Amino acid sequence: MQKKNSITIKDIARQTGLSKGTVDRVLHNREGVSKKSYEKVMRVIEEAGYQPNIYASLLAQHKDIVIAVVLPECVKGEFWELAEAGLVRARENVSHLGVDIRRVSYDQYDLESFRAACDKALALDPAGVVVAPMFKTETMLFAARLQEKGIPYVYIDSKLEEDGYLAYFGMPMYKSGYLAADLLTQGYAVDEVAIVRIRRDQQRQSDPTINRRAGFMDYMMEHYPDCKIHTIFVRPDAPEETAAAMDAFGAEHPEVRHVVMFNSRIYLTAAHLERLGVADKIRVVGFDNLASNLAALQRGTVNLLIAQHIDEQASMAIQALVDYSIFKKVPAHRDNYMHMDILTRYNVEYY
Repeated sequence: MQKKNSITIKDIARQTGLSKGTVDRVLHNREGVSKKSYEKVMRVIEEAGYQPNIYASLLAQHKDIVIAVVLPECVKGEFWELAEAGLVRARENVSHLGVDIRRVSYDQYDLESFRAACDKALALDPAGVVVAPMFKTETMLFAARLQEKGIPYVYIDSKLEEDGYLAYFGMPMYKSGYLAADLLTQGYAVDEVAIVRIRRDQQRQSDPTINRRAGFMDYMMEHYPDCKIHTIFVRPDAPEETAAAMDAFGAEHPEVRHVVMFNSRIYLTAAHLERLGVADKIRVVGFDNLASNLAALQRGTVNLLIAQHIDEQASMAIQALVDYSIFKKVPAHRDNYMHMDILTRYNVEYY
């Protein structure tokens, strides 16, 4: 019996009755193959067992397949560092197929940096692209260029609704905001809420949590129509400015007892509430399982975290592009909504 992990072009040719040249053209998506021949080859491959290591010897003599991953820059302890674990895992899973994963980083607060990263990704002549859409308009332009070149792309973390992406792996953003409002209020009387937001690019194009915020606001309008919603803008790269903004808000709105933040930086808010000595008086809900956020949760400064697995999103996005680019396997679902984990100080140590 033919071992699954040693199948060759010759084996496939023998089982299909096709020439080795025809099999090679099917495997590498070249022109000049009939639909009937393509189906014969794919049927043998599927019957052999859909395992990537089957194809290693078939692809070894051909150039690497590049998957470009366009993500924000990060430093240790930040959200996008968590995605790197997924990239490492993906490299381990697909490297023997001749797949080269190239991370192209950009400054998430700089529109020009994102544009440059898109150009760099296209210059790699990728078989597919993974992208986190921070800048809506520029991401749409990038998507249009990818579609023009016939390059499939997958979104992670958030997505744009109105374009031709191959797949999305991430939270249901609107529902996650709706959930955050429910967790923050818990059905109690709430007169005022503070939303802490990151001040991003000067052009105000970067707003990756806009759908999450929309879900939150819709919940509040439905359940607390008379609640006053305040917004505090902060800058992670300007701690003194952020401290001043938090101090000013606290002095002007001393009765606010509910605070939410829709990105991964709730630890910044927690630190300022502790500094002001009001952490035990305010209910705080945030997102993402950064170490700093988890520490604030354990201290009791943050009451609840809604966590996702960006590492799984990155790994699954790359696998979807590999399956599509090499094996012509279309994802079973276009929108792949990931689970939303609700963490408290009582279950966080087991997460």
